[in-house]
Amino acid sequence: MRRGMGLLMVALLVGALALALPVEAAEYKAEYKLSTVLGKPFPWGVAGERWVELVREKTNGRINMKMYPGTSLVGGDQTKEFTAIRQGSIDMAIGSTINWSPQVQQLNLFSMPFLMPDYKAIDALTGGEVGQELFKILESKDVVPLAWGENGFRELSNSKLPVRKPEDLKGLKIRVVGSPLFLDTFTALGANPTQMSWADAVPALSSGAVDGQENPLTVYMAARLHTTANQKNLTLWGYVADPLIFVVNKDVWAGWTPEDQQAVKDAAIQAGRENIEAARRGLVPPDDSLVKEIEGMGVTVARLSDAEKGELKKATREVFDKWARQIGPELVKKAEDAVANRK
Repeated sequence: MRRGMGLLMVALLVGALALALPVEAAEYKAEYKLSTVLGKPFPWGVAGERWVELVREKTNGRINMKMYPGTSLVGGDQTKEFTAIRQGSIDMAIGSTINWSPQVQQLNLFSMPFLMPDYKAIDALTGGEVGQELFKILESKDVVPLAWGENGFRELSNSKLPVRKPEDLKGLKIRVVGSPLFLDTFTALGANPTQMSWADAVPALSSGAVDGQENPLTVYMAARLHTTANQKNLTLWGYVADPLIFVVNKDVWAGWTPEDQQAVKDAAIQAGRENIEAARRGLVPPDDSLVKEIEGMGVTVARLSDAEKGELKKATREVFDKWARQIGPELVKKAEDAVANRK
């Protein structure tokens, strides 16, 4: 009897020790690969470095991430990033809704022309029911979404003339990202859109192979497009926005303890908030200091009136309706309602 009790106690002790052993000793990688399109000094790249720093701090060094900017893990092709995350060749990413939209159709929502008139509209979508629904869709595709960030409203620049109406875009060669929705939008406006990666875009702009591009003003400034690519005409039209999403591959996520999962999520939320603040600095009225700085560099800035935006919106309405059917009419209607009721 005593021998049996002794064996039982030994078994219980061994079991308790096994439970107490750190899971990371068997499961954790020495380094986790974080993919981003842009590095420092762009706010996107700063957000990546910040997430790396916060994760190391919050997990006491158990999780070490290394950022690979320029989507270098997929040969610079940003449209392949989401597939690589699903397959596990990338561990985590801060990705663009635009770049991931070829694989996740519903993310095209943020690229619907003139859906979001201001930053409150972006927040109404990402911070509300629409954002929750999009996260559920991502969860069904082998990734764990953790937080929202922001690349910003995409403004139009070109080397030819100030653009205020659809007629001004006629024949302009505009570099766009690899999304059919962008091709449809610029074609409807009379432009000649050309898809290319960001790595190819700057040389093409500098050589005059394309006339213009559309990107957040933080990208315009950090890349010094007014000098490197002769982009001396800038149109503030806020026709689409580009939220960012912090995600982790689901198998990588499953290999962490619940405590470390929470730490990585908390770090993503914090880095995301800091990123949004940086992406909007100098752009949210009444502080438009970044716009004034750009004007001070000899750039012609066209601030469009509501009537002018209305004409551009009218010119792209068929594109909006076409893509609403592809994205899902219910989701689009939910987004329109959220924007209309924003506070």
